[in-house]
Amino acid sequence: MAVDGARAGTSSGGRGRVTITDIARRAGVSVPTVSRVVNGRSDVSPGTRARVEELLRRHGYRKRAAAPGRRAALIDLVFNDLDSPWAVEIIRGVEEVAHAAGVATVVSAVHGRSGGARQWMRNLRARASDGVVLVTSALDPVLHQELRVLGVPLVVVDPAGSPALDVPTVGAANQAGGRAATEHLLALGHRRIGLIAGPPRLLCSRARHDGYRAALHGAGVAVDDSLVVPGDFRHESGFAACDALLGLPEPPTAVFAASDQMALGAIEALRRRGLRVPQDMSVVGFDDLPEVRWSAPPLTTVRQPLAEMGKVAARTVLRPARDERPDPPRVELGTELVVRSSTAPPPRRAAPCG
Repeated sequence: MAVDGARAGTSSGGRGRVTITDIARRAGVSVPTVSRVVNGRSDVSPGTRARVEELLRRHGYRKRAAAPGRRAALIDLVFNDLDSPWAVEIIRGVEEVAHAAGVATVVSAVHGRSGGARQWMRNLRARASDGVVLVTSALDPVLHQELRVLGVPLVVVDPAGSPALDVPTVGAANQAGGRAATEHLLALGHRRIGLIAGPPRLLCSRARHDGYRAALHGAGVAVDDSLVVPGDFRHESGFAACDALLGLPEPPTAVFAASDQMALGAIEALRRRGLRVPQDMSVVGFDDLPEVRWSAPPLTTVRQPLAEMGKVAARTVLRPARDERPDPPRVELGTELVVRSSTAPPPRRAAPCG
């Protein structure tokens, strides 16, 4: 497995590799028009075709060669960031399938920075990747179009928004998982249940929030928006969110954190206030990362099959290179509540605000 630092590829003249978008901008035409010229389509006016072809020659544009039926040799796995054990689980799943197929994996982090995705695209064009797995990202329409022109299969894992209908996605049953976590706390007798939510831009975050609300409604418990605090899936935001919940006039007796890392941050916030888990407050996470079974106490959480999501995504992008039929466009894998020692019936009194 190689790790791509997103360095720009260069042509023989030392300049950055030209893209379909670059040619379209210089020619004053749309990206689809350039695509039609590149692919030899006839539905382009002679003047436009001549202008685009001249630019293609001048800038040394090379269309990606695609020999039908040839075996894939490389998968691009692209994250916004690589600072989470969650990402490691996805990589593990992709790597397992890739290794078995004799395929290499290049892992890139675009970091959400300006130009990061464009730089990655230049690298991808240079190495002629046979498939792209994009994780928890919004799919830029321009990048999508360029991948289509290059003939590179694409699958999105946990998409940030709603991708195009022709883009396969792989996710987990996030709403069912959020509901199961909240129903577990309700069954223990909790009625004031806090939610440390994930980033609202992500579909998975919104689905877990919806599951939380659905469980409360199903139990006849009113949703109290003051008990919902946003986070970003990281430890620090879980710590800050739990601290804010503990500062309420009537703190919750239990917290559902929409990621394991935020749950661990919440446990640390409780510890620093001299509170115990689960005696003073119960905590539930989401992910079932390997580390949480060794936390103090071991964390009750919702297991989502992260490695399996990576496997499904890798198999999906490898299918076209083998002339195999694609998987269904939307794959949602099941989640499972794993009960450990961080949850118990509520204390007789709500945890003090400290």
